Amino acid sequence: MTPDSGGSGTLEVTENEAQERYEITVDGELAGLVTYRRRPGRIAFLHTEVDDRFGGRGVGSTLARSVLDTARADGLQVMPLCPFISSWISKHPEYTDLVPEESREQFDL
Repeated sequence: MTPDSGGSGTLEVTENEAQERYEITVDGELAGLVTYRRRPGRIAFLHTEVDDRFGGRGVGSTLARSVLDTARADGLQVMPLCPFISSWISKHPEYTDLVPEESREQFDL
């Protein structure tokens, strides 16, 4: 995925398939991650964490946007089991369509 250098250093999100997670680095240092499980046509985001040292710098938001954009590009439906991802989607309604309509109420979307 493309690096973003929006004032917080160079942010880069990559997929670590072996550990079933996306990782975000700031200037090459691991700053956070999102764990997931894939099923045919669907991805469930399970847990997001950002190292406290990188808090308040938009790292979590960049990570959420990146993984959701990737899911969209891959044609996957999203199950936001992680409260951070679910909350992020609720604040960015342009991503609500990624969540199956019958599941949106479950995530307050």
